[in-house]
Amino acid sequence: MVGYIIRRLFSAFLVILLTSMFVFGLFFLGPSNIAATFCQQSANGRCTQERLAVITKQFGLDQSVFSQYEEWAKGIFVGRKIQMGATYDCPAPCLGISYRDQTNVFDTLKKYYPATLSIALVAGFGYLFLGVLLGSLAARWRGTAADKSLVTVSLLISSLPYYLVLLLAWIYLYAIKGWFPVPGYTSPFDNPWNWVKGMCLAWLILGVTNSTQYARFSRGYMVEALGEDYVRSATAKGVSRNMAVFKHALRVAIVPVVTIFGLDFATLLSGTVFTEKILGINGIGVLAINSITNFDFPIIAATVLIAAVLIVVGNLVVDILYSFLDPRVRLA
Repeated sequence: MVGYIIRRLFSAFLVILLTSMFVFGLFFLGPSNIAATFCQQSANGRCTQERLAVITKQFGLDQSVFSQYEEWAKGIFVGRKIQMGATYDCPAPCLGISYRDQTNVFDTLKKYYPATLSIALVAGFGYLFLGVLLGSLAARWRGTAADKSLVTVSLLISSLPYYLVLLLAWIYLYAIKGWFPVPGYTSPFDNPWNWVKGMCLAWLILGVTNSTQYARFSRGYMVEALGEDYVRSATAKGVSRNMAVFKHALRVAIVPVVTIFGLDFATLLSGTVFTEKILGINGIGVLAINSITNFDFPIIAATVLIAAVLIVVGNLVVDILYSFLDPRVRLA
């Protein structure tokens, strides 16, 4: 187990390293010139060659790609000083200084990340629990009207684009009917009730829409597990049907579901873009979109790096959980 984890950590480091290098390369090879863009914005469209040269030097864009990447990567571990007109002291973990407002990128992420974390934690584990429960019940009552109704409704909801469902829910449930309070983020440590009120619409729509696919996954794996010999043997020995479903079959059927959830949850943590944008919740997703619009490369690179780290860590955690969820699986 220890050797497996060490190998996975090493491969994870390589993935994150290659991802960060790709982002840097894409930035420099892309069609946009960040110095020219800011020169045009700051001079109201009258950008001279002299001013362009000054901005290029201030942002450090006159150095080679490798030199800039080396400086940026080193700053994550030991911090660095950044020259952008003025000298900024950026302590570790230094992800850079925003081109847009000259703020520390790590401090900006700490400001926006709690909203995304609130959405992901409650909605993610909510739709996992609801989906597995509904899927297990559908497998338990396989072939009945309840089973067929669940499959039909889940397919119907899954066929609709998520952003469309969210937009219609926001218009009807909030704007027209007023059944939900104004969406927004308030720290649960400051006011727990306002936190719940501001996030409940996001939790409801994200949880309901995603629970349908987990219900179908769970139902399929449960039907397969219920056909195994050990389940039939347990039933033949007098074990109740509910005990066979929720104790024996579920433990095996939930393994592939957790695999899917591990990647899905890591994606949620790296930004729920549609949910945040439509409902006006300032999270990592909104920050990333605004940074792309403003050509704010340090924030773009930081959000991509965080997404890569979360997905890699999610994969590792899921693989380790295999041996606990299913005793037949052993990591070597």
